[in-house]
Amino acid sequence: MKFEAVLFDCDGVLVDSERISTGVLSDMLQELGLPVSHDETLRRFVGKTMKDELAWISRASGQAVGADWLAEFWRRRNEALRKHVQAIPHVLETVKLLHQRLDGRIACASGADRDKLELQLNKTGLMPYFQGRTFSGYEMARSKPSPDVYLAAAAALKTDPAACVVIEDSVTGVTAGLAAGATVLGYSPGGPAHSPPDALLGSGAIAVFADMARLPALLGVDR
Repeated sequence: MKFEAVLFDCDGVLVDSERISTGVLSDMLQELGLPVSHDETLRRFVGKTMKDELAWISRASGQAVGADWLAEFWRRRNEALRKHVQAIPHVLETVKLLHQRLDGRIACASGADRDKLELQLNKTGLMPYFQGRTFSGYEMARSKPSPDVYLAAAAALKTDPAACVVIEDSVTGVTAGLAAGATVLGYSPGGPAHSPPDALLGSGAIAVFADMARLPALLGVDR
């Protein structure tokens, strides 16, 4: 595989956060009178941007849900993440290796808000490898599945998107990476927090892997 840079999604790819965040979200949806289970919340919201889902929550609950509700979600979510978020198994070693081999040409391009993005990378020890190269979909004109956040990351690395490999775990993210013109690898270790392999392949990922320790070999990078 010929490439010059690797662009990582964050939630579910670098950090094991989806069940934490959607657990808080499920609780808050139930407080609005929506009987949505944790697994149902995962299936509906993983890979989505919360700001883009407020209209659906308002319609489904019959209550006006806006900036104040979103701010309370973020507060409760961040509190839970500070306590519980962990790095994806083997990702620290993999990211460190790629950072060395590619002279720092790696970036994190997330659909999450910047507070969440930086909290998680700092908490898990990943931030030193992504310092100055973190990109939030909330700061773009359009969120995933639009390509904006990946285009911004590639531009910051002064790399043609076609020479980038994107690592994603959701159909929404795969769609965004392909729309940017990048090659996409899917990460799917199992469970409802990640899109299944067939869905990632069907969306255009060229391969799917279940263990972050395998990523360097997939990219042709020697340990």
